[in-house]
Amino acid sequence: MTDPTPMRPTREPRVTLDDLVEVLLNKGAVLHLDLIVAVADIPLIGVSVRAAIAGMETMLEYGMMRNWDEATRAWAERSAVRRALDLREGESVVRRMSGGHLLTEGVYHGWRPGTVYLTDQRLLVLREEPREVLWQTELSAVGAVRLKPEQTVGAEERLRLEVRSAGGRRDLLSAREPEALHDLLVKALAGRLAPALPTGSAGEDEPPIADGHLWYEEPRRSGPLWRGGRARLTADRLTWKSPVDGRPALVLDTTDVAGVERAAGYGPGGEGSVLVLRTTAGEEIRLSADDPERWLRWLTSAAPEPALA
Repeated sequence: MTDPTPMRPTREPRVTLDDLVEVLLNKGAVLHLDLIVAVADIPLIGVSVRAAIAGMETMLEYGMMRNWDEATRAWAERSAVRRALDLREGESVVRRMSGGHLLTEGVYHGWRPGTVYLTDQRLLVLREEPREVLWQTELSAVGAVRLKPEQTVGAEERLRLEVRSAGGRRDLLSAREPEALHDLLVKALAGRLAPALPTGSAGEDEPPIADGHLWYEEPRRSGPLWRGGRARLTADRLTWKSPVDGRPALVLDTTDVAGVERAAGYGPGGEGSVLVLRTTAGEEIRLSADDPERWLRWLTSAAPEPALA
């Protein structure tokens, strides 16, 4: 049996506006309102309202306004990124991740943290507070990219992304996912930098000094890993590519070779099979060959004489 007594509004003098806002945000309220506006007892306007009022967290908890919330957040994020990066007409962001840029000016040598952005036109590092573009380059100005292991102050080895411009300048970037950024950057550069980042078939018109199987000790976040693949040495460049890779994992100009030597110990090619290439940038590249003596002669002949003096 229902109570025929109509509901009447009540007033609680101890309730404040803060209490009302707290109830709306945490629990919400449902309004059912039927209103008729009449003039001289003649009904003119009818209003029927069914509404829910609550905080956004409560709305989303009950599955309400979810599509609107996702679309609004995505739009706000795109707008914020566009304003921060001053994106050009038609430019879009491919990937972003936390990272930084190594600044070297005179005696100063230090990392500047920020967010690394890869667009379809540029690679840049942005600092949020105060907002500043710490470093940027056009993709068309990039000559080569490679992963480079670096020893931190705490003796931990981390992978960095070395970006070399077509003019020879080298910049070092840190990234939360350096391997993913490297792969995306190589894909973004595909077709634009064929002379600097040749494909497996690039340079076939150059007579090779050597062309054959080598193992390459590839830098990885979990530690270096020996991989087998094909090496091609010309007068200008040494490239190494695994059969499962789309592009060479190693691209080294012979002018950047400062020295070549055999290392003691075992490698994938057996005892004494490891060759160490020292570059002008101070890094070491380790290769292993079934016939290390022949590869040592080939690499030595391709390197510039002053570098091997």
